Amino acid sequence: MPTTNVTISSAETEARASKPFLKWAGGKSRLLPKILPYVPDSFVNYHEPFLGGGAMFFAVQGRIQGRAHLTDLNEELINAWIAVRSHQDELRPLLAWYKERDSKDFYYEVRAATTEGLVARAARFIYLNQTSWNGLWRTNSKTGAMNVPWGDRPFRGLTDEALLGLQNTLSVADAYFGDFREACLRAEPGDFVYLDPPYLPVWSNSDEKEPTSKFNKYTSKVFGLPDLQELADICTVLTARGVRWVMSNRDNEQVRDLFPDADIIGFTTHRSIAAQSKRAVEARRSPETIIIGK
Repeated sequence: MPTTNVTISSAETEARASKPFLKWAGGKSRLLPKILPYVPDSFVNYHEPFLGGGAMFFAVQGRIQGRAHLTDLNEELINAWIAVRSHQDELRPLLAWYKERDSKDFYYEVRAATTEGLVARAARFIYLNQTSWNGLWRTNSKTGAMNVPWGDRPFRGLTDEALLGLQNTLSVADAYFGDFREACLRAEPGDFVYLDPPYLPVWSNSDEKEPTSKFNKYTSKVFGLPDLQELADICTVLTARGVRWVMSNRDNEQVRDLFPDADIIGFTTHRSIAAQSKRAVEARRSPETIIIGK
């Protein structure tokens, strides 16, 4: 698979961003207090192969002694990260343009349109992310087109203060469009890898036609059990190489069996599950696990 490697140059910083600028299904912002105690206090380089909104990156930025390597298989997402860090002068007026025109009809016009150029695509992505239902990004498996309905939320854009903080924070980061396999190969002894792969679908009962949790499809490629099995093998290799890693996943027997040599911490949290028919949000108890390489 071709990989786009974009190096983000270093800069002296004063202000730093501390929270994600994108909303992402399965994001770990609310679970950080549970996960952070198991993250090393410091490490050389940081790797996040399933980037999404990057909540963990923002939380551990002060622990990174070298650089952060941020990877995702969603090219539109990576474009947004690159534009926010390296092309703010071009991005800022585009975000203002979207804010001036924001409406339900405009949302569907933007969703149906195609945009060329990294920064223009990034501005469109940020707009759709902030105004789609529940901040979801879901694409049609045949066409790859985004198909999430309007979320009845105003577009806030990004303030100058937020953009400055993000620019400074990302001065230590490299952004990659690519697969988790390639991302994990970059890790070296002394580095830390945080893994938050898409959770495999689960059904609450045999009568349901759709799973109660389905966060394994952020792009046209579905993350399935063979991928998780391969990721477990990669984790074994990382440990043997002296690379520390922590993974978030669903807590069930299937997942635990894949990591027999790791420390596993289980807990229960509440997740908000969007009901498409009612546009309601229902909280459901979710068994989560923190898998710690050793």
